[in-house]
Amino acid sequence: MPAIANYRGIIPAISCPFTPDHRIDEPALRKLASWLAGHEGVVAIMTNGHTGEVFSLTPGERAEVTRIVADELKGRMPVISSIVCEGLAEAAAHARAAVEAGAVALDVMPPHHWLRFGFTAGHALQYFDAIHQAAPNADLVCHVYPAWTRASYSSQLLADLAKLPYLQAFKVGQRDMNKYARDIQAIREADASKAILTCHDEYLLASMVQGVDGALVGFATFIPQLIIDLWNAVKAGDLKKAMEVQAIITPLKDAVYGGGEPTGEAHARMKGGMYLAGVIDDATVRPPTEAPNAKEVEVLRAAVKQAGLLKR
Repeated sequence: MPAIANYRGIIPAISCPFTPDHRIDEPALRKLASWLAGHEGVVAIMTNGHTGEVFSLTPGERAEVTRIVADELKGRMPVISSIVCEGLAEAAAHARAAVEAGAVALDVMPPHHWLRFGFTAGHALQYFDAIHQAAPNADLVCHVYPAWTRASYSSQLLADLAKLPYLQAFKVGQRDMNKYARDIQAIREADASKAILTCHDEYLLASMVQGVDGALVGFATFIPQLIIDLWNAVKAGDLKKAMEVQAIITPLKDAVYGGGEPTGEAHARMKGGMYLAGVIDDATVRPPTEAPNAKEVEVLRAAVKQAGLLKR
């Protein structure tokens, strides 16, 4: 299985459309994946992220989502699948299933029991190694959790991870700009060839200008072109243009994220915005995630309209 040659650019973490009775909507998922892949500047698609409501999906459904997207994009664009598990054996099984389904890289989220009990550097290195041993031909992406969580990686651990030959990219979401800068420096000093991608959906411009290589964000499943335009302006050093694009993004960001970090309900609001923009035809989310209320829909409608994207 070939590895992804290029992680530098925009990688949408794809939303998962559902039918009204909460089944995976394969035709809608294929349509969304193809639409995202049609944007110049998108270099890969990631399945089974938080935006894809991964916690509502069974292991079989996670593999099915990856299979559908990988089949739709075969020969056009590589697919990354997130691994969201609690132990080494489970992570290995999910890794094998994702690769069998067509993923060429695996985004490794921290086990969620670490959020409660913490972890050691040895735990993390063992976890990555177990996934690598299960899927030796897949590149790994390190998914960095916010600094305020007990699953946050130290700068030293990130440097150690950057030295792993099979780990090719970092999806960095510290939500602490001082640590963000230190972590980027640590990764660069350990191995400057490793790609660093912001996943700060809620403040893209501020995180893009810190010397990263692109963005791996759920927000790009909704507004890929605006995020591509923002990234292109940053790469060109055109701060005026970047600020103009961010000014269009900000009301959308506020309508989706409500001034805070991503949540399940934020992902539901994103689906609502995608529906209003004509990106998807059904904004169904799986319980217990709640759909936006009437007031939230009106805020979304106003933001989508000001961005010139309103279709419904």
